[in-house]
Formats: sequence, C-alpha cells, structure tokens
Amino acid sequence: MAASAGLAGGAASAQTTDADAMTTSIAESHYYLTDTLLEQDFLRENDIVVATNTTTKTLEVRDGRIVAVLDDGVALTPAVPRYSAGGRLVLPAFRDMHIHLDKTFYGGPWQAPLPRKGKTIMDMIAREEELLPELLPTSQQRAEALIELLLSQGTTTARSHCNIDPVSGLKSLEHLQLALETYRGRFDCEIVAFPQHGLLHSKIDGLMREAIQAGAHFVGGLDPTNVDGAMQQSLDAMFQIALDHDKPIDIHIHETTPEGVAAINYMVDIVERSSELEGRLTLSHAFALGTLPEAELDPLAERMAALGVTVISTVPIGKLTMPLPRLREKGVALMSGTDSVIDHWSPFGTGDMLEKANLCAQLYGDRDEFGLTRSMSIATGDVLPLSESGEQAWPKAGDVAAFAVVDSSCSAEAVARRSPRSATFHAGKLVFGQVAHA
Repeated sequence: MAASAGLAGGAASAQTTDADAMTTSIAESHYYLTDTLLEQDFLRENDIVVATNTTTKTLEVRDGRIVAVLDDGVALTPAVPRYSAGGRLVLPAFRDMHIHLDKTFYGGPWQAPLPRKGKTIMDMIAREEELLPELLPTSQQRAEALIELLLSQGTTTARSHCNIDPVSGLKSLEHLQLALETYRGRFDCEIVAFPQHGLLHSKIDGLMREAIQAGAHFVGGLDPTNVDGAMQQSLDAMFQIALDHDKPIDIHIHETTPEGVAAINYMVDIVERSSELEGRLTLSHAFALGTLPEAELDPLAERMAALGVTVISTVPIGKLTMPLPRLREKGVALMSGTDSVIDHWSPFGTGDMLEKANLCAQLYGDRDEFGLTRSMSIATGDVLPLSESGEQAWPKAGDVAAFAVVDSSCSAEAVARRSPRSATFHAGKLVFGQVAHA
C-alpha cells in the first residue's frame, strides 16, 4: 500500500512507457484493466485522517459492468485481452446534473456575453429571443462539442435543460436529441423541457406537452413570480403537465425574495398532498433557501427530505452562500452541475465537475484529507471510493463500469488540484483518452 503524496503530490508512478502500444478504443466486451490505483482505507493518527492508503488492482470488465476487482498477482485468464491504467487513480465517473447543452457558444469562436449590469431576467430573455435564431443552425454540432468536453473531464451522465419557447419551438429539443443519438452508449443524458421564457409568459403549455410526448424526460419550470407574474397559477400549470404525463419535475427557482421562499413552500405543500409526486421534484438553484435562518430552514429541509425533494446547486460564489452542508445533514438529496458553459448568460463554465467539488471544499471549509474526499460526492452522485469509516466502498463486483482515470494519488488531491483526467470509461467503453495494451 502507498499513502497519498501530500504536498509532494502527483500521480502514482505510471507503469507504461512511450514504447507501450496505446489505444483510444476498446472493442472487446470482456477485458482486464490492470494497474488501476484504488483507494483502500484511511491512514489515521490519533484518530485523525491524515492520508489515504491506495493499492493497485485489476478490474475485470464484462458487458459494461465490473465483474471482479482482483489483487495484483492473481492469475488472469490468458485469452481475455488486457489493458493498463498505468498506475493511475481510478475514480467513479462524474455526473453533471444541471447543464444547458442546447444553447452554448462552445464549439464556435470565442464570444463573451454582453454586459448584464442593470439587466433583469426579462431583459435577458428578450436578448435570448434575438440570439436563438443565430444558434439553432449549429446547435447540434455545438452540443456534440460540449459532450466531448464533458467526456474529457470524466463526466458520462448529465441532465440537460432544453429550451421550449416560441422562438425555437421544438427545434432545440430535436437538435439535442440528434446530438445525444450520436453519443448513444457513450454518454447518458436526461432532458428537461425548460420554459426559459416563462410557462405562462410565453403561452407554451401546449408546446411543453408536445416536448414531453417527443421524448423529454422531465417537466421544467422557471421563477413563477419574477417571470410569469403569478406564482400559484404558474406552479399549478407546471405540476398539471407533470401529472398528466406522469413525469418528474426539475424547476429553475432563482428568486431570493420572500416570493422565492413562498414558491418553495407551495411546491413542498403540493408534493405533501400528492403521493404520486413524492421523490419527483427537483429544485434547481433554490437560492431562497440561502436566505433562511436555521430556525426556518431546518423544518423545511426535514419536510423536503421526507418527501424526496432534491436540490441541485451549481455551488454559487458571491454574496449568497447556499446552506448545502445543512441540507445534507437534514437528509436532503444534493446534486450539482456546471450549468451554462460559455453562453450569453455566463462565460465561466468549464464542464468540470471536479471544479464543483473543489468549490464545495473551499466554501465549506473541507481543507483536510477527509473533508476533501467527502466533497467529491457532489460530483459523483454520492458514489465515493471510501465510506465515512474508511471502508472500501467502490468499485465492487456488479458496479457499472463507469469511471475516470485521473493523474492523481488519491481523491483528496484530485479535488484540491482538479487533477487532469487521462481516460474516461462509460458502461465498459473507453469514451475519452487512451490506455495502454498490457
């Protein structure tokens, strides 16, 4: 076993050389991936986690799943092909659960957004109405470029909000579906029918229903007071579409005013009265939760946890800090995403979920070895190599073979340094980067 490298840092010594034959694809459905650096347990001093112990193993992959995790020295079946991770760290694949693949500048020439100072959300919507006709002709190609970026960062699963609006109609959805078809088997993505210009404001109830029938997986929503100007009417319409089509909901709720708190309470009340909605409501952003004192936040969070209401946060930095640790403590399921990746809303998106884990660690004080390892959960859907007590939890036989090969000594270093990813696997397929023939 080897402890993580601390300040010396860096990946474990690679066991491949320039002379080794490298491959960017694996055709076989049954193979060995040798020389994978896996976390084994924590090194403790006086009951304090000071490092992470790792060791190299061999993963046996068959039909998209890990069927065995083998110790070094175990005899391998000669007829089964072998590839090597080169002694690099293997981590669970990342999940970007809030992104807009359908309207990005990525894949084209650099284009910074126009100034937003003094602009309201309605101003931004008006700007988007002018921009969409320019983006639509190349939106499939740009979505594909963005998917490639996500794969290069170790992300193989996403949830994309897709504009359903009077300007683009169902074209954004059609183009996104074409892009996802290109990556079928290499990248999984849920689609949210997103009324970016307001469900009531843009009068698209019928268009939203068409989007669901055309294959969108979630019913979306947007600020029912600030955009639609009628909180209850807007939310009722959103929930009715979901109930009529038996779909879950993922709503953008940015409002930080008392109206934002009222909207969240109203939605939780609806779920509480409708058992068929339990576990089917996601609040994206939910900034209003960051305005509440714990005396108000705690009972609301407990109700949300009991009803299976999920919060997806992009881990914002600025005046408002989201109470993510408190929500998790109360049992609320948390996810994250990279949101806008270079578009007219923001130029800062990188498509890197390790960046979100890094932000969590910085914002919430997880600077030690143990805290850094826990911060990674926001990027992996709570799949972590080691449990809270330090027992090896991933990978196990039976797990889907979805993982990132990372140039790092342990997950704590990967989070702190946003270590480079050299390969990405999804359902047993090598979907980015390269590995060596062993």
